[in-house]
Amino acid sequence: MKAELKKLKDRAEGALKGITSADELEAFRIKYLGRKGQLSELLARLPSVPAGERPETGRLLNQLKRDITAGFERVKKSLAGEPGTGAAAPVQDLTLPGRRPALGHRHPLMQTIDEIKDIFAQMGFKVAYGPEVELEYYNFEALNIPPDHPSRDDFDTFYVSGADDVLLRSQTSTVQIRVMENEEPPIRIIAPGKVFRPDTVDATHSFMFHQIEGLMVDEGVTFGHLKGVLKLFAQAYFGPDTQTRFCPSFFPFTEPSAEMEVSCSLCKGKGCATCGSGWIEILGAGMVDPNVFKAVGYDPEKYTGFAFGMGVERMAMLKYGVADIRFFFENDMRFLSQF
Repeated sequence: MKAELKKLKDRAEGALKGITSADELEAFRIKYLGRKGQLSELLARLPSVPAGERPETGRLLNQLKRDITAGFERVKKSLAGEPGTGAAAPVQDLTLPGRRPALGHRHPLMQTIDEIKDIFAQMGFKVAYGPEVELEYYNFEALNIPPDHPSRDDFDTFYVSGADDVLLRSQTSTVQIRVMENEEPPIRIIAPGKVFRPDTVDATHSFMFHQIEGLMVDEGVTFGHLKGVLKLFAQAYFGPDTQTRFCPSFFPFTEPSAEMEVSCSLCKGKGCATCGSGWIEILGAGMVDPNVFKAVGYDPEKYTGFAFGMGVERMAMLKYGVADIRFFFENDMRFLSQF
């Protein structure tokens, strides 16, 4: 039996050296390692070996099976072309250029914020930030919105459990108050960030979105300055041919107040299915209410100022033709990769 094992080992090793195809390798497996292969035939004869030689013969049989199996796997890898496994392995061309990994980029909303910040930076505005979890005083009272004010119903937002006066801010106007409390005029800032409102999510609304508010305070600031700054912004953001107009509105913290509209970029102000009238509202603005100045300790007889606020998602949707605000938050790479 031992002599037969030695001969089988030599035959198997010789056969492995001559294998050049997957079909030949499969034939080898069936012949030597299959259920009716030569190893199985020797294993079936093990009970006929004298009892004294049986343990040693069994050990040699198992070792031979491991050796042949290892040789089989080695040739299999070589035929599959794994690097460094033999003559069939592919040659690595070191002159080929490397494969660049896919690189990410800033989210389209962050790109929009950056672009708006750059535009206002050219007009001398600096960026200011404030907390998203805010005191009720900064979110309402300091902005001339007392507890019984009817507009508060639209802005009452998510309150922190266990604290009746702590909530998620509903507007970044809170940053304006904090800046004015700590700085003297002249002031020229924009305040970007997340805000939260109890809106039902649909194609144009979300309970969380991004907002940029602006504030300019100094002696002699007029509504004309407000119109000039926002017209320059609109033309820098949407294009130099953009027209603007202001319509009367109401905000508790500005007086007088207005909404600014821009000419539709699709129909050039003629009217279409997108805009209806040729104009699209993009932001609210107005002259800072004297009560707001009194809340921060400014003399409303000495200082005047204007404020404005816009939704970042709305600005991005208008510029890039996005039909649904939810696209910005669904993390679908088919959408995000376009930016």
